Amino acid sequence: MKLHELKSQPGGKGPRKRVGRGIGSGSGKTSGRGQKGQKSRSGGGTRPGFEGGQMPLYMRLPKRGFKNIFRKEYVVVNVEELNKFADETVITPELLRESGIIKKVLPGVKILGRGELEKKLEVRANRFSKSAVEKITRAGGKVEVI
Repeated sequence: MKLHELKSQPGGKGPRKRVGRGIGSGSGKTSGRGQKGQKSRSGGGTRPGFEGGQMPLYMRLPKRGFKNIFRKEYVVVNVEELNKFADETVITPELLRESGIIKKVLPGVKILGRGELEKKLEVRANRFSKSAVEKITRAGGKVEVI
């Protein structure tokens, strides 16, 4: 199937329903909302999760644990991915983003120690694992926390 062969489903996309245009249209006067009640009013209706006054499910279920709202999720990069750079390169989060290894820089970049490093690099990142620091220094490179 190609883009120029695409068609809508039969009966899938009909014309827009225009309501409140007289009794002959089939949806005039009350515009398909019925007579009275909460859903007939403008702005009427209930919020998502409302169960008619019954205790909602999300309030009935037990709450467990603790969610730290200040937690920082770091973008992780393994040492083996740094081998694509040339020797003596200064690797920064911005360089990693430009080269396509990571998609975003914020809140920070953490270098992990999976794989081996064959190049001598100076790596600048927000965090490092112990094994990553060991592998970078063993290869003759430098580690700098920014």
